Amino acid sequence: MPDVDEHGRPEPPITGDEAATLLGFLDYQRATFAWKCDGLDAAGLRATTAASKLTLGGLLKHLALVEDSWFSRSLHGNDYAAPWNTIDWKADPDWEFRTAAEDSPEELRAMWQRAVERSRSLVADALGQGGLDQLAKRTWPSGEAPSLRWILVHMIEEYARHNGHADLLRESIDGETGE
Repeated sequence: MPDVDEHGRPEPPITGDEAATLLGFLDYQRATFAWKCDGLDAAGLRATTAASKLTLGGLLKHLALVEDSWFSRSLHGNDYAAPWNTIDWKADPDWEFRTAAEDSPEELRAMWQRAVERSRSLVADALGQGGLDQLAKRTWPSGEAPSLRWILVHMIEEYARHNGHADLLRESIDGETGE
């Protein structure tokens, strides 16, 4: 069991192998995001800052989509599941951000947490089948497919980027600051 910091985030291993290190940093970024969204009511999850329409609720829904998109759809080749499979993404490319205000805080947190749990299971399966070099089943338009290693690094980047947004949003809501 990894050490946990004062905010409940698991510390990435300092001597782990490549997979454990990548997964450790991804879980750390996920836990940072959970910390930024923790304890907020619907108004808090709908709050914006400056001229942006971005909300923590929108980020919860977006990151649930991103988890499912990369680990289920891209890596394993699955079709989108509900609710993603009912959306006309060409007509409404920001659907998850736009509709998050219609969902309760509990629904948003549960949607994201379920997506994270599915992703963890799918990554474990992929590591058991082909390791970090395993290629995604869905290819890009160029015909290339990213490796699981690439997807994990991309997900670390995705969370780190959105954690910066979450820092600004959370501070504007209630003054909560920190990494």
